[in-house]
Amino acid sequence: MATATPDRTRNATTRVLVVDDHRSFAELLSAALGAAGMEPVGVASSADEAVEAVLDLRPDVVVMDIEMPHQDGLSATRRIRALAPDTVIAVVSAHGDPAWVVRANQAGASAYIPKNGSLQEMLDVLGRCRAGQMVIAPSTFAGHGAHGAPAAPARDVPRLTAREQEVLTCLGRGLPVKTVARTLGITVETCRGYVKSLHVKLGVSSQLEAVITAQSLGLLDSPSRV
Repeated sequence: MATATPDRTRNATTRVLVVDDHRSFAELLSAALGAAGMEPVGVASSADEAVEAVLDLRPDVVVMDIEMPHQDGLSATRRIRALAPDTVIAVVSAHGDPAWVVRANQAGASAYIPKNGSLQEMLDVLGRCRAGQMVIAPSTFAGHGAHGAPAAPARDVPRLTAREQEVLTCLGRGLPVKTVARTLGITVETCRGYVKSLHVKLGVSSQLEAVITAQSLGLLDSPSRV
């Protein structure tokens, strides 16, 4: 069963549930988030407990570890999003590969946070994430890959035109193509042409992958919302 934490205040802004198969870690993280001003409502140590806790405790945000036995955090994320679509889920992972960020987004997560990141970074991301968007912690692609393995060989950074960089920056803010076109004062068709060019130069096939890859290559500096 999930362990519930009594309400600390009636005016707490963000109710948070922490899910990790290492219960002691979940409890420590929950306490740290509470000390930082969030309202911990409980912890869970499995996918089934997480789903049960979300239905019982109605948290605003779930901090979800990806790697858990029996059923992983992405499967739990899909189940929670189906049952409680307004719940924001931030996945925590040791994987720094952009492909994992894409998988998390496809599962319905709203944020991706590296497990070896700082508490301050986690708090910043949790404060930004909203259902329907993806916020990527800036340290996700820094240093090493999963479990301390060396990062993948560095890719050549493509040379972008000034307009392509402007379009990319807008995509990194989560703007749809029509809004990007209006913002930059160009036609939608012209904007789509720049997006296609970015896809080719970055070797990707979607807006999310473009933003993730651009961030990993240093072409976008700030946390991305997609």
